[in-house]
Order: sequence, then C-alpha cells, then structure tokens
Amino acid sequence: MHLSYYLPVKNFLNSHSQNKTTPNVNTVFKTGLFEGKTAIITGGGTGIGLRIAREMAYLGATVILASRKMENLLKGVEMITAEGGKAHAVECNIRQEESIKACVAKTIELTGRIDYLVNNGGGQFPSPAETISSKGWHAVIETNLTGTFFMSQEVFNRQFINTGGVIVNIIANMRNGFPIMVHTGAARAGVENITKTLATEWGKYGVRVNSVAPGIIGSSGLDKYDPAYRDFIYSFAKNNQTTRLGTEAEVSSAVVFLLSPAASFITGVTLAVDAGESLFSPVMPPAENDKNPAFEG
Repeated sequence: MHLSYYLPVKNFLNSHSQNKTTPNVNTVFKTGLFEGKTAIITGGGTGIGLRIAREMAYLGATVILASRKMENLLKGVEMITAEGGKAHAVECNIRQEESIKACVAKTIELTGRIDYLVNNGGGQFPSPAETISSKGWHAVIETNLTGTFFMSQEVFNRQFINTGGVIVNIIANMRNGFPIMVHTGAARAGVENITKTLATEWGKYGVRVNSVAPGIIGSSGLDKYDPAYRDFIYSFAKNNQTTRLGTEAEVSSAVVFLLSPAASFITGVTLAVDAGESLFSPVMPPAENDKNPAFEG
C-alpha cells in the first residue's frame, strides 16, 4: 500500500492519544445534565467506552465502568476521579449470564439505581471469511450480539421495567457488508434489529433504545490489529466526506445526545457517525479536504 496517505492519519492518531490524557473533557452539553443519574458503560475501561464514561461523569452522572479487565477499569476510574467525576469499576464478562447479573446487582448496590445503559463492550478480529474458525465465530457473536441482548434484558428486568431508562448500543458501519469482519458485521446487524425490537416492546415502560454506528474511529483499539490490517482499516478514511478518521469524542457526543432528554422523541433508530462513509459511491468519491476539522478532547 502507498504509505504517504497513511502518515498523516497515524500522526492524527498520535495527537489524539495525547489529547486523551487532557484532564478537561470537551463537551457541548450543559453542566449537570446527568446529575443524580447512573450509567453502566460496558467496555468502559478503554477507547470509545472510556470517552463516553468521562463525558457522562463530567456532566454529573455516576458511571459504572464494566468489562473483564479490572486493570483497565481501575485506570479509567482514576482518570475520571481526577477530572472530578464519580465512577466505579465492576468486573463483568458479558459472555457469561451470571457475570451480567452480578454486574447489574452490584451497580444497584453501589448507586441504588440505573438510568442508562451503553452497550459498548465487544470484540472482533480481522480475518477473511474463509478462514474464521467455529470458535472465533462464536466468540464474536456471543460477545457482540448475545452479550448485548442479555445485558439489556437484565437491566430492564431489574430496573427499567419499573422506572424506564435509556439504552444506546454501539454497533458498526456494516450497511454494505463488512469485508474481513463478517462475524462482527453479522453480530452488529443483529444488534441493530434488537434495537428496533426492544424499542417497540419496551416503549410502553418508558424505555428508549437506539444505536450508534461509528465509522472508522481513531481509537486505541486499532493498535490491537496486525499492521497490515491496520493499514487496510486506515484506508477507509478516504471514503468519507472529511477524508480523516473520526474521534472518540465525536462518537461520545452522539451517544450523550441520544441518552439526553433532547432525544426523548427518538427511539428505535441507528445514528451513523461516519461522515457519510455509508453513502460512499465510486461515481463521486469524496475529495480530500481539510474543511471538516475534528471535534476532540
């Protein structure tokens, strides 16, 4: 691959990772928006999940960072606490029903309530479809699809059935298929359908359910991929109207909006945060430009 294109993208990633250590959270939302509220954010110890947690805590919520790796969760709690927010780390493996139940119970024990659930936890690995093993397929489906459903079900049965609440599911830009990630594409498409179904079934209980579908985001999660696959993923930046990677802050602001009272008439929809990548057409591909600066911090 031609590397001259990727160099500015990698520089963007480096600058973005530096911004993540900045103690102030850049937000357009009103101070105290989520005061007195509690949010569970799965996969909240790193990447997009942590950025969402930081913004919600900055706006007054008590956030529960939930994932398998306690080390990451504790670092996240330390960061949020240093920024003046309230956060707790709760170990949770969303592939295990008992772990989900324990996480929800612990949240209620710690805070007495649950107002929001952000199903951000997930995982995948790049692979051509013909080489994905049965074990790899089931691991991704159980994490991204099954885990999201049972996490939502437990929060609903323990809290939202009585008080209402808001769920936001983080999926992916898979409208045109998901080459080299057919397993996660299938799972995320399933979550989009779950979003519509739960919004329909649970609306009478005062529950809203929406999804956010990020495009290619400059997140630390990309570092886990093989360099060859990273370059392939980076190349998708040229297929959106900003011709750059998105930022974690840009995804977070979309999630916060959907959780907020401003979105009280929105349910069952998927908001694409992809700068028009899902509209890409070879007839008129995006022109490289610097007219769409990133929202960061």
